[in-house]
Order: sequence, then structure tokens, then C-alpha cells
Amino acid sequence: MSELKTAEQHNAPATGHVDDHPVDFNAYLRRCGAILAVVLCAVGLMIWASYLNLGWGTKVAIILAIASVNAFFVAGFLMHLLTEKKMVYTILGFTVSFVIGLFVLTIYAMNDFPRNTITH
Repeated sequence: MSELKTAEQHNAPATGHVDDHPVDFNAYLRRCGAILAVVLCAVGLMIWASYLNLGWGTKVAIILAIASVNAFFVAGFLMHLLTEKKMVYTILGFTVSFVIGLFVLTIYAMNDFPRNTITH
């Protein structure tokens, strides 16, 4: 019960300033700018790799490797998968389980037609 606030504590004005916020906005902007530069470089590398004079399979493997690095930066930093792990992975887990459930139900019911149904 000691954690309950009195009426004076509850109505007291906040003493903190905007500068007391734990997130450094300028550092966040610099990090977003660096991630943007990495993503743009990755896109440029993918376009460059498409013009290489290699076999089709080798080109696809190189482009997929670059796209994987690009996806890691986008998902990890811009979608906050690296910093807000518990909440994001919980939501992602539910999403994946629902999608898998929809796939299973669709495949299970693929040949489940009512009686006397004529298929063309």
C-alpha cells in the first residue's frame, strides 16, 4: 500500500523537462540515416549484380545474399526487432501461427466439397 499516491502527489505538476527524456533524438536520426545509406547501397549493389556477366544461378544467389542483408537492416532496426524483442516477437509468433493455421485449413479443405457438387 505504500506505493499509492496521495492527492497532493497525484496533482503535483511534473518537474521533468523534454531534455530529461532518455532517448537521444539526434543519435536516433544519425542511426536512421546510416541505415538508409546501407539500404540504398544494398539496392545499388543488387542492381549492379544484375548486370554481372555470370550464370543466372550465381547472379540470383548474389542478389539474394544482398537482399538478406538488406532485409536484416530493415527488419532489425527500422521495425525495432532488435530493440523491442519481447513484444515484437510475441506479436510475430501469433501472426505466424495464425498464417500457418490458415494454410493448414485451406489445404485440409481443398477437396472437401458438398455432396452432388459438380466440378468443371
